[in-house]
Amino acid sequence: MTRIIATSTPGKERAQLSKAIVITIREFMRQKEPGKSTHDMVAFIILALNEIAEGIDKSVAAWEKRGYWVKADKYRMEWQWTGLIAEKLKKSFERNDWGNIASILVEIMGQFEDIKVSDRHRMGKPWVGAHKIYKKSN
Repeated sequence: MTRIIATSTPGKERAQLSKAIVITIREFMRQKEPGKSTHDMVAFIILALNEIAEGIDKSVAAWEKRGYWVKADKYRMEWQWTGLIAEKLKKSFERNDWGNIASILVEIMGQFEDIKVSDRHRMGKPWVGAHKIYKKSN
């Protein structure tokens, strides 16, 4: 049997999702009023933040196995906000509180201020169809 090499790690997925969230928030801020694509954007951000939050334990598993407990705890505390913000955004989204959603998205952008994404990125529109997936997951 050959050895299977995982090319997709939680760190790579987190970086990709973070960039997609930044792109989505930029596009959201360009919207004049809520529409179908706006719902897709918010749903995508909620799903992406939840996926990042779920990947935290996978990321720190190797450190914990080697006994790096402080490093693992520091990492968890650094990314703990993703699950909390996702829940807060979800509640505002269910109430259609667009003013609060916009302020939460500004807060998220503050967390991702170090992430640089060119305006000429090749990611497309990662939020397309996210509202259907969001509805199925809830």
